[in-house]
Amino acid sequence: MREGLRVLWVAVKAEPRVFTVAVLASGLYAAMTVGTAQVLGWATEEVVLPALRSGDTTAGALTGAAAAILAVALLKALGVAGRRFYAGLMQYRMQARYRRAVTRQYLRLPLAWHHRHPTGQLLSNANADVEAVWAPIAPLPMAVGVVFMLLIAAVSILVTDVAVALVGFLVFPAVALLNVLYQRRLSPVATRAQQLRAEVSEVAHESFEGGLVVKTLGREQDETERFAERARALREANVAVGRIRGLFDPVLEALPNLGVLAVLLVGSIRLEAGAMTEGDLVHVAYLFTLLAWPIRALGWVLAEVPRSVVGWKRVRGVLDATGSLPYGDRSPGQGKAAALEVRDVRFAYESADGQAAAPVLHDVSFSAAPGRTIAVVGPTGSGKSTLTSLLVRLVDPADGSVLLDGVDARDLRRGGVAETAALVPQQTFLFDDTVRGNVTLGLDVPDERVWEALRLAQADGFVAALPDGLDTRVGERGATLSGGQRQRLALARALVRRPRLLVLDDATSSVDPQVEARILEGLRDAQSAGGGGATVVVVAYRKATIALADEVVYVEHGRVADRGAHAELLERSEGYRALVNAYERAEIEQRLLGEQAGGTDSADSEEAVA
Repeated sequence: MREGLRVLWVAVKAEPRVFTVAVLASGLYAAMTVGTAQVLGWATEEVVLPALRSGDTTAGALTGAAAAILAVALLKALGVAGRRFYAGLMQYRMQARYRRAVTRQYLRLPLAWHHRHPTGQLLSNANADVEAVWAPIAPLPMAVGVVFMLLIAAVSILVTDVAVALVGFLVFPAVALLNVLYQRRLSPVATRAQQLRAEVSEVAHESFEGGLVVKTLGREQDETERFAERARALREANVAVGRIRGLFDPVLEALPNLGVLAVLLVGSIRLEAGAMTEGDLVHVAYLFTLLAWPIRALGWVLAEVPRSVVGWKRVRGVLDATGSLPYGDRSPGQGKAAALEVRDVRFAYESADGQAAAPVLHDVSFSAAPGRTIAVVGPTGSGKSTLTSLLVRLVDPADGSVLLDGVDARDLRRGGVAETAALVPQQTFLFDDTVRGNVTLGLDVPDERVWEALRLAQADGFVAALPDGLDTRVGERGATLSGGQRQRLALARALVRRPRLLVLDDATSSVDPQVEARILEGLRDAQSAGGGGATVVVVAYRKATIALADEVVYVEHGRVADRGAHAELLERSEGYRALVNAYERAEIEQRLLGEQAGGTDSADSEEAVA
């Protein structure tokens, strides 16, 4: 309960004006609810009973009673409308504020942190958990107004008859005890339900992401059962939550009604004894009838507190996460291609529990002069993709440094590395947007510059042939394009930014070898706006591609095993020679099988033939 109140206080401090208006409106509703009892008591005493005794009344008396009841009802309606509007406004503002905060934190946290947290869990943190945190906000102003209402009602009842008041007030400790039991029973069940929401989201996200694998391997039934298992667990957890609520809610609602019966019983005895009047009894009984609603409103807040606390812990787990990439104040160089130096770099991924795993890279060192093309070659699992992430500072090395123009990447100001370097990763991702939108990604550049990047990426031909050219939508993940076309658009996306360091992580593997050769030749000859070309680091496996590089860095078991010209390494490095020849044989076999099956990428093959 203390944690829940602290969470609610966060919202009150964040939206003090909105909360104040909502509470004032709730207070107006509470006052008018008590006022209704006063008016009814007055009308009973002054209008109804005299009319029953005399058998006659006046139009003025009836009009006055009706006007008083109508005025109280209108003010009460105004309080209800104001309370609901501003309570909802406060709730949705807090949800929006914390969704933005969680999303900004996701962007701020390093890639290493994201490696340890499944995407489904992150989606749940930003959606279901944020909603759960601020669920008590909607009934909160009502509950605060209820406290005001209870105080007014308590004073009014005590003034009317102390004995009846003391009997009726026995309801409150009973409700408090019931709520303590309720919180203790509900909290662990609500925690379990929130965790299962994240797990269901995680399984669904994995199934959607791996849709192609699921379909091609015939795993639909297995994925369905995996999702159904988590969904059943979530259903059972939600049913358990509902069962506890279903057990306690009727009791919470019944207690005030039992209090009303006790008040009527004691009040009738007091009435017969002449200790109170009929109007007093109507007034007190009606107030206790009304107290059932305020107590239920308090119960609504208390019912949401366990989920709110659980959601708050999960959201704070994201907001309090550490490991951000620190930035310096150095500005990147301008104009010419960047000089790159990798100095004694060591890196290890963290496991899911945050512990360091076995190192992936060991004391890696090499350099690239401005405008040079470096090919990084190595067997699977040798650390090539990890190295590319380090070059563009998606992660920082555990030891050593990556220098751009002689400046440690960690000393550059925020955005400095992005202004200097661009990465085209292995896995191409295109948005469900136009060709122009996928290339620019919000960068304000003219179409001429977009076409220039497309020409360098050897993508201008097929883009021009699309129905709407740059305005053609490519579908989700570029579904309307071939694999080679998607890779070339991703390359154009990097080139349009005119990077001084271009890192290609096997970024042309789906492109025909002749097209790939033209791309690399174009990159070597291209000139940026400042007159200097880009330094290129390419992870490659095709012999023809490797031969175009000025220098080859051969990586094996996370270490630089050798470096030099392609021809030199073929002569002196047995491991390098065996690897490159094996790649070449595998590529030839794959191409022959593709041609026999008719599976050649037609778009790339036509351009290669041309």
